[in-house]
Amino acid sequence: MELHQRIVSAPVDFGAIRSEFGLASDYPAEAVSNARDAVDAFAGTRVDRTEIEFVTIDPPSAMDLDQALHLERTSTGFTLHYAIADLGAVIVPGSALARESESRGQTFYLPDGTVPLHPTVLSEGTASLLPGVDRPAALWTIELDDTATPLAFSVTRALVRSRERFDYAQVQAAADAGALHPSLAALPEFGRLRIEAGLDRGAISLRLPSQDVVRDGDKWRLELEPRTAADDWNEQVSLLTGMCAARIMLEHKGTPLGLLRTMPSPPESAIASMRRTAAALDVDWPADMPVGRMLAGLDPNTPAALVLMSEATSLLRGASYTLLGELTDPAEDQLTHSAIGAPYAHVTAPLRRLADRFTTEICLAYCAGTEVPGWVTDGLAAAADTLRRTDSVAGKVDRACVDLTEATVLTPRVGTEFNALVLREANGSREAEIFVVDPPILARCTGKPPEGEHVSVRLVTADSASRTIEFAYPTD
Repeated sequence: MELHQRIVSAPVDFGAIRSEFGLASDYPAEAVSNARDAVDAFAGTRVDRTEIEFVTIDPPSAMDLDQALHLERTSTGFTLHYAIADLGAVIVPGSALARESESRGQTFYLPDGTVPLHPTVLSEGTASLLPGVDRPAALWTIELDDTATPLAFSVTRALVRSRERFDYAQVQAAADAGALHPSLAALPEFGRLRIEAGLDRGAISLRLPSQDVVRDGDKWRLELEPRTAADDWNEQVSLLTGMCAARIMLEHKGTPLGLLRTMPSPPESAIASMRRTAAALDVDWPADMPVGRMLAGLDPNTPAALVLMSEATSLLRGASYTLLGELTDPAEDQLTHSAIGAPYAHVTAPLRRLADRFTTEICLAYCAGTEVPGWVTDGLAAAADTLRRTDSVAGKVDRACVDLTEATVLTPRVGTEFNALVLREANGSREAEIFVVDPPILARCTGKPPEGEHVSVRLVTADSASRTIEFAYPTD
């Protein structure tokens, strides 16, 4: 089944979604002025690491470049240098810029533009790790053995310079051609080893294609792109860094201080339901095999894989932010992110997410043996509350934008028959879930279409005002 499909829609107005969710349109003038005048508070104390040939990997249109990477294969393993934009050095505590970002919590992404965490003069300009310019960074250095297991890790303030920027497709093409940039030459081996280590920990990764709304001139299209191996390799760099950050905070002696990204273990009932689905689809799943390893062994382009990965989304629920010191004698499960299989902290995207500025500052202090700044200790709990709130809003905004575009695309096609794959059959509490191939849409469907089968369904409703669509499977 072809996963890359496109269809152009009529013009879509996302302004109503911005209004519905109270997304700020403009940044306050005083905060913009703070951003424009921002200077590096640690300019005189940074270690100069501009000799390291960093590169960045981001979506093609991104300008808010949080991370720059240099990975080296050594005689004993790997050395990873990972530079993260140092927002703690350029945002003055208590300033209008600090207050506004601490209210916004994160960048919101809509098809027609972003609602940024920071003014773009900072996030896409002076703090972004753009190529060819010196930038202040929190520089992670992680030494790993031949199995890509971390042996030592630390973070310090440094001056860095990125040499080139790549997108995921470019990295994948270069890897396929055996022509990766020297700073990325070890990434495929590193990525595969880290993925395998994750499966050994019980990590769960869903390689579902992402459904995106993309501008096409003055109109829009729905686009479905499968993940590349390069996406997975690069993700492992960020995951490893977040796991190291969590260990720094958890292993620090003294009063616990930190903020972890956590997710509870999936309920046994959900795994049992997946086992029944796998059996019905004739997917071999040995009793002693973890769910993450079973999913990793599937061909993601097959109907069975799409069905099982869609159902596996029910395993990855309840993600939140947990403050260290908030729990008395916490169990390991309360400090772990179950999809990663380990404790984990957000530290790699400070231009786009509030948590990372706070957690990075804690790790910098612990590694340097200095006191954590007062603005961090005083503001960490409020930051966690903001992140919990805005995470929920971000998910709803993403869904609303896709729903609106789907309804707009399909409005002239009510009554039309579509080919679809049944991802989940109906039960007593929910309708069936289907994947329509062209245009690429995930939707509910009335009737009782058989799970895992290709069927013909009819579009019965497409309403852009309510952002709803409905398909029906014939009952005869």
